[in-house]
Amino acid sequence: MKIHFWGVRGSIPTPVSPSRIKSKISAIVEQITPEDLATAESRERFLAGLPPWLFGTVGGNSPCVSVTFDDADEMIVFDCGSGLRELGMAQVFEKRKTNHFHIFLSHFHWDHLQGLPFFGPAYNPTASIEFYSPVGGLEKILGGQMTNPYFPVSMDVMGAKRTFHYMEKDVEISGHTIGMKKMNHPGGSYAYCVDEKGKRFIYATDTELTPSDFEKNDENAAFFSGADLLVIDCQYTLGEAIEKYNWGHSAFSLAVDFAVNWGIRHMVMFHHDPTYDDEKIYGLLQSARWYLERMNLKGIDLTLAYEGLEISI
Repeated sequence: MKIHFWGVRGSIPTPVSPSRIKSKISAIVEQITPEDLATAESRERFLAGLPPWLFGTVGGNSPCVSVTFDDADEMIVFDCGSGLRELGMAQVFEKRKTNHFHIFLSHFHWDHLQGLPFFGPAYNPTASIEFYSPVGGLEKILGGQMTNPYFPVSMDVMGAKRTFHYMEKDVEISGHTIGMKKMNHPGGSYAYCVDEKGKRFIYATDTELTPSDFEKNDENAAFFSGADLLVIDCQYTLGEAIEKYNWGHSAFSLAVDFAVNWGIRHMVMFHHDPTYDDEKIYGLLQSARWYLERMNLKGIDLTLAYEGLEISI
């Protein structure tokens, strides 16, 4: 399966402003010496020595992650943040277009819904979109944000075939199993797992980890143990997580402990704070890797989520 990241931040979309780009250019220019420009080799060495946050941005869109399979044309999508608009636009240029979408909602806070009205395929009469949630009344909930005065057109204007599923148990899509587990977040939030031929991917945004998540009981073990890839909320430092107790988000160090606890092979740091710039976000990745090394925790890879990132498992 292939996992693609379209939106990675929490809260409202965060624009990549010209001032942020200018600050990156300034940071590079300040470090250049005449010797760095002397030859092609010296220029390459200079570029190789720059920190990764200077080479791009993690992106500003709110959560949306897709999963595709080599043996199926259907696409699984987690959450309808503003990144969903980017997904829809990308479909225009895809050689292998998808016309059948299965969208799973973790919860209904606005940053996880705001891309839906701008999802191009939803207005395509040849497309089919199936929505899933363990919360009842899904059609009414989603339609509620597309009513006057919040939006000028209703969901009825969408030409795609739409189906709404109340998810009471695991579902099968093209031979792949999608499971769910309720997590700790104000108002509730659900993590989802996708199983394909012995591989497991877990999407666990908007969760504040608690001791119960670390308990080695049958329910936790069945969902988390030995997963190949975990995308998890890492919004805070530990100090911020203590200060913002019960806000519904996790510290990166607790997420690392959680992944190690369950023998997870690869963890992706997700749901970045909208007020953080790229330097601070990449600093959290560096701190997480330092934490792994300091605690002598082995057997896990760490990656920072950014828009455009693709991971195959």
